[in-house]
Amino acid sequence: MSGYPHPIIAREGWPYLGGAVAVAALVTALAGWAWALPLWVIAVFVLQFFRDPPRTVPPQPGLVLSPADGRVIKVERTHDPYAGREALKISVFMNVFNVHSNRAPLEATVEKVDYRPGAFVNADLDKASEQNERNALVLRTASGELVSCVQVAGLIARRILCYVAPGDRLAPGQRFGFIRFGSRVDVYLPPDSRPRVSIGQKVHATTTVLAELKAPAS
Repeated sequence: MSGYPHPIIAREGWPYLGGAVAVAALVTALAGWAWALPLWVIAVFVLQFFRDPPRTVPPQPGLVLSPADGRVIKVERTHDPYAGREALKISVFMNVFNVHSNRAPLEATVEKVDYRPGAFVNADLDKASEQNERNALVLRTASGELVSCVQVAGLIARRILCYVAPGDRLAPGQRFGFIRFGSRVDVYLPPDSRPRVSIGQKVHATTTVLAELKAPAS
């Protein structure tokens, strides 16, 4: 797949940012700063929401990286409905102040993209994983392990964006999608994976290690 074209501002943010700045600039020119100040505040908010800074990928193999910025709200053993097996599930909740670009948690090939329409309840709630609109990537590593990475819409989020398709090869930390205005990402790992985060911990996409996969037998 082609490289991501906007490494600082997420590509879907440019129309919103351009529109917000244009309106603020027009009101400034016509009515002055006193009337335009709230519009400039909105423009700054749009800028911070769609920011998409580069991240450094940890070099150690076998790591599962956080696919999103936010706070860990779930670390549990459960069933993975997308890969059809028992799994270790780690969920990251994103509020409106987090970076909302989603990144690949490890090097893998996209085996399946599974979009499911649904509701828009608060993404911090447990039922959001099963009831909300969501888009799942089932990823297969070079050793054959399956990892499911699920974008889940939230109370305010109304659009999930996914840039990849089955057969695409993802590098660790590669941008694969975006969710607008508050949401969560669920990661389902092989059950013998070792978690490296705890509930309530703040994480950053790519730079925070969520878990370690069990080393393949030699």
